[in-house]
Amino acid sequence: PCFPEILKRTSEHLTVFFGVELKETDSSGESYTLVSKLGLPSEGILSGDNALPKSGLLMSLLVVIFMNGNCATEEEVWEFLGLLGIYDGILHSIYGDARKIITEDLVQDKYVVYRQVCNSDPPCYEFLWGPRAYAETSKMKVLEFLAKVNDTTPNNFPLLYEEALRDEEERAQVRSSVRARRRTTATTFRARSRAPFSRSSHPM
Repeated sequence: PCFPEILKRTSEHLTVFFGVELKETDSSGESYTLVSKLGLPSEGILSGDNALPKSGLLMSLLVVIFMNGNCATEEEVWEFLGLLGIYDGILHSIYGDARKIITEDLVQDKYVVYRQVCNSDPPCYEFLWGPRAYAETSKMKVLEFLAKVNDTTPNNFPLLYEEALRDEEERAQVRSSVRARRRTTATTFRARSRAPFSRSSHPM
């Protein structure tokens, strides 16, 4: 009788620490699979033996960046991670060297941007979403993760929800524009391929 509660708590911990959700694969409830909450592909830095820890830490990092106006200072990042028991300079039991993952590994794989704040003296650093994060996930997916962790729904974060909706609309417009260009290109190609071949003839 305790199994459903144990399974529920296990699923919640998997979501918070690893960025994945436990999903039933059949109606019997005896078979489960892990599904990424961010929709990220299992390649690059998110593959291999340390894939799940890196994915979970990336999830948390993207959340704090989004919550701080899409650009979070290093202090804001570590303050947020500290709420999860992740501290700078202290090896974590799950993530290991969190600083190396977020300032080197995730940066090298273009999931985040880690840069010095302009004109800061002494130097201060900030984090932004990298191009790969924008390409492989969305603000709505990140907000859904934040809502899941807080046992609520995305619209209970009204400002973030509005921004996530705008992001979804912009993405839809871009996809529509790309499809239109592809259709135009395909139509032009077919028209040219059907055009009769002609060659000027010159008298000898």
